[in-house]
Amino acid sequence: MTSTDALRLGLVGTGSWARRTHAPTLADHKHTELVGVWGRRPQAAAELAAAHATTAYDDADALFAACDAVAFAVPPDVQAPLAARAAAAGCHLLLDKPLATEPVAARAVVDAVEAARVASVVFCTMRYSPASAAWIAEQASVEGWFTGRADWYGALYTPGDDAEVRATTPWRAERGALWDVGPHALSVLLPLLGDVTSVTAGRGPGDTVHLLLRHASGASSTAALSLTTPPAAAGVTVELRGTAGVSTLPAGRGSAQESLAIAVDVLLESVRTGVPAPCDARFGLRLTEILTEAERSLG
Repeated sequence: MTSTDALRLGLVGTGSWARRTHAPTLADHKHTELVGVWGRRPQAAAELAAAHATTAYDDADALFAACDAVAFAVPPDVQAPLAARAAAAGCHLLLDKPLATEPVAARAVVDAVEAARVASVVFCTMRYSPASAAWIAEQASVEGWFTGRADWYGALYTPGDDAEVRATTPWRAERGALWDVGPHALSVLLPLLGDVTSVTAGRGPGDTVHLLLRHASGASSTAALSLTTPPAAAGVTVELRGTAGVSTLPAGRGSAQESLAIAVDVLLESVRTGVPAPCDARFGLRLTEILTEAERSLG
């Protein structure tokens, strides 16, 4: 594509995340054209396509054939095999997190991406939200971090939560916070402290999981992950301590649509330059490997 071309993007998925975030963002982005929607529920795909004046596809491979790139808003174990097929068809990939919940499935996506020489981006929201991305970039340039912590206390499955999200994303209840918000925590900690060399996990109340991580830099970190936190106690905190003192992630993450639009920009840049994005499919594979080791530690 040239700098003046619009990337022809297809959307895989019809749930709340696809309707609220992906479809409007892809339709409104000035450098993309939403050319079609495919979902496991044909009626939902037809309704979503009609809402954005695009085409509903009955066959996923037909959608891939019509696209330059494909965005995914489906559960991870549905996403991975479809993403590998899309890459093999020559499509660049805008992937959701986690890439997969099994390393072999995530690796198949990486292999397909590398064989086809297509670009990929995994939408780890905190890496694209302007405030958090700026903080991560600033702290990554600071040396001497000794330890860190990332606390993701969500209240998704408690009274007063978002009933539509709960109803349309049952995989979150099945796999729990480790796989839902664990990628967010790791996506912030790894660029600041280095790759994880060991992980130990323990259970807390509800679906809460506590991680103890050692990093290649020699630093250690902890992560508290939950979707079943009492609403009054919910919140996100990331803190670093080291020779430079203490640094805390600023409050406020912006909208999901704003972050996704920036992720699209990153994908477009990777398509243009051929340089892999920091949060590409290979990074998504690494997140899956770490979370799998954490799950194994839980026994």
